[in-house]
Amino acid sequence: MALMQQKRASTEPSGRSATGDSETIEELFMALESPLLSYAMRLARQVEWAEDIVQEAFMRLHAQFDDVREPKKWLYRTVHNLALNHRRDSGKIVSLELKQGEAPENVDTTDPQPLPDEQIARLEGIGLVRLSLKTLDKRSRELVRLKFNEGLSYKEIAGRTGLTVSHVGYLLHHAIKAIADELAKNGVVP
Repeated sequence: MALMQQKRASTEPSGRSATGDSETIEELFMALESPLLSYAMRLARQVEWAEDIVQEAFMRLHAQFDDVREPKKWLYRTVHNLALNHRRDSGKIVSLELKQGEAPENVDTTDPQPLPDEQIARLEGIGLVRLSLKTLDKRSRELVRLKFNEGLSYKEIAGRTGLTVSHVGYLLHHAIKAIADELAKNGVVP
């Protein structure tokens, strides 16, 4: 009996025997698998991923069991970190599986983010539009702002400015044409 206690004490990681916490990996697994699965499920939102995360956490604990002082806290922290890593990484994955009734040609597999040179060209275009707006008279700039920034109809713009609806349309047409001419001069539009 003394030999069994001595053997168990010699296999315990340093730091745990002094506190009386002498659980083995098997005991930890039996006690914590279900609560860790529940915790991982809340974080990963899929049973398969939660199971993989908990399994990975226990595998990591097994590899460094002698160095871990508080295995329960360590396991929860590891599950938490693995779940966050999974959620971050899964956002980068585009599913190639078709949904029921979806034709392959209707699936958009393109990356929604524009390429860096496309972003730069877009920002340059926006800057040129802003510069072109400055070439307009104050009333035309206000009409463009009301139409495109506030999304007002011609009738609403007419109500705010005191102009007729047809005059608002006429002035906006000429303001947009002046902006387009300015952009064409700068090579932004053909």
